[in-house]
Amino acid sequence: MLSDWENCTLFSRETTRNSPQTTHSPETHGAIPVNKENRMLSLTTRSLTGAQRAVTWRQGRFIRDCRCFFTSVPECRFVPKTRKMSPSSSPSSSFSSHYRCFTVSSSQRTSASSPAADQKTPSYSYVIIGAGSAGCVLANRLTEDAQESALLLEAGPKDRWLGSLRLSWKIHMPAALTYNLCDDKYNWFYHTLPQANMDNRVMYWPRGRVWGGSSSLNAMVYIRGHAEDYNRWQREGADGWDYEHCLPYFRKAQCHELGENRYRGSNGPLQVSRGKTNHPLHKAFIEAGRQAGYPFTDDMNGYQQEGVGWMDMTIYKGKRWSTASAYLRPALGRPNLKAEVRCVTTKILFDGNRAVGVEYIQNGQKKKVFAEKEVIVSGGAINSPQLLMLSGIGNADDLKQLGIPVIQHLPGVGNNLQDHLELYVQQQCTQPITLYKAQKPFHMVKIGLEWLTMFTGYGATAHLESGGFIRSRPKVAHPDIQFHFLPSQVIDHGRVASKIEAYQVHVGPMRSTSTGWLKLQSTNPLDHPIIQPNYLTTDIDVWEFRQCVKLSREIFAQKAFDPFRGPEALPGPQVQSDADIDAFVRQKADTAYHPSCTCKMGSPSDPMAVVDSNARVLGLEKLRVIDASIMPSIVSGNLNAPTIMMAEKVADIIRGRPALVDSGVPVYQPPTLDTQR
Repeated sequence: MLSDWENCTLFSRETTRNSPQTTHSPETHGAIPVNKENRMLSLTTRSLTGAQRAVTWRQGRFIRDCRCFFTSVPECRFVPKTRKMSPSSSPSSSFSSHYRCFTVSSSQRTSASSPAADQKTPSYSYVIIGAGSAGCVLANRLTEDAQESALLLEAGPKDRWLGSLRLSWKIHMPAALTYNLCDDKYNWFYHTLPQANMDNRVMYWPRGRVWGGSSSLNAMVYIRGHAEDYNRWQREGADGWDYEHCLPYFRKAQCHELGENRYRGSNGPLQVSRGKTNHPLHKAFIEAGRQAGYPFTDDMNGYQQEGVGWMDMTIYKGKRWSTASAYLRPALGRPNLKAEVRCVTTKILFDGNRAVGVEYIQNGQKKKVFAEKEVIVSGGAINSPQLLMLSGIGNADDLKQLGIPVIQHLPGVGNNLQDHLELYVQQQCTQPITLYKAQKPFHMVKIGLEWLTMFTGYGATAHLESGGFIRSRPKVAHPDIQFHFLPSQVIDHGRVASKIEAYQVHVGPMRSTSTGWLKLQSTNPLDHPIIQPNYLTTDIDVWEFRQCVKLSREIFAQKAFDPFRGPEALPGPQVQSDADIDAFVRQKADTAYHPSCTCKMGSPSDPMAVVDSNARVLGLEKLRVIDASIMPSIVSGNLNAPTIMMAEKVADIIRGRPALVDSGVPVYQPPTLDTQR
């Protein structure tokens, strides 16, 4: 029956509950849903004329060329053909000799696989590198189209040990967020070069290396930035990224517990909530801000960012709601998505200037996978430029010094590095109502048991429930200083236990002018890149931090804090002059964990741009970067919400969908810019 066919290969793959795979033939681009009750075999053949065909069985009949032949093989599903081979196609072509992964029911799978299949390289429509805040969004949205397939590669582990949320409480308990800052289990554990303007301190930069990326490590604060940040992006060359084109994607992603309005969404995967502790110190901070002359805002992600108020958080029913929870896990059951862990991507593969796949290391083995439509890099502001440079995309002179063949000279790769610095102004509390006692062993056990059993109590919040945005000086059009208030004392990223009953405000400038860079240390993908943020290199940045200290002290001095105010713990009463404050900033300011802008989005005429407005790498085909690295400039707030928005927006671009837009959205304007408040 098959005498006129040659090069026959039988493919079979197993499906596991946690690693669903796509059903494909080597020549198709479509995903086929597989019922758990069914077993599927796909026979892919090449005729003497070179044409490839996929043949399958259904209900004991062999289907080929619209003719049926009875066989003894159980029910299978038809594999649609969506790509034609050109007559000149050769089976020995280096980038065509590969197969599409597909699944077999684990309860009825065949026990044998062809050696020929094992020698082939799998391919998917999309290969996504990094299961972080952007990668999880893309994995979900791109596989909503059943005819497409995606492979998601994550360098770290899953965010649940043995599939258990409770066994992984260090990730999923909101109050436990500092635990994963103390080691490298889920954390890249980066460090910067010594900072000349910060007493030569080496700064610690934790970044997520786990499903969910930094959304599995962060403080769960949901802040979008100001509308003018996105209008500025448009002016900086990111066409179509102004506020009216971004707001709809913030809404699309979001499911806010307070319901939908012009600014909030209610049907998205990302659950957003407000704090539930009703802590008296949070109330005191908001009231003190108002007493100092700042407005109250009922939604700093809505009409009015400026002012003090209650902050939104990515916490749902007492649990961290990372992008792994919101986007990835609901999509894992799709047969056209496969998610792999502990995969360090070492190189993007090219055929000329076209990205065709990636090379990665998993369990000590070097592997390859091909992408038929696109390779998408979503490693974050450190890993994405690192991978581009390892693959020959970056400053040609730097690459040549390391012996890396140059694929595309883009000097902006790794440059334009921006981050938010912050410091803590701390005040001792005269009443035992801070979180000091909660950090004692007996109380920690109590809090932990309540969370493990009911997901309630002090373990169910990150405690950063209030905050604010203000302007540092007159003539500033929109807020450039951010506050996060915490009814506790934090020392060294939480790696040192608090020592006193105290409360603090995290404060820092939002649009500092100092920019840095990162470069490869070597050609070894496991070597961390050299990170140079260049903190506090401009006079205005130093002045703004001085203002941050003075304005925070002013708020803490208001009447609302009278029942709680003890001596100042940081900077301390001895720090009064400008020189003293500047010295304190150099000694104590630290990262707010917001590295960004290292693969800048912009116009092709911008010599420092890396991607265009569709997130495509300039000068190359079938390669995009989508994460915080492509921000043209840093936004005025936390970065997780904007990164998710960006991934939602680019997912629509990739899928060829019309851009969402909401024109004429009202945005608060201060009554006057002649005064600071």
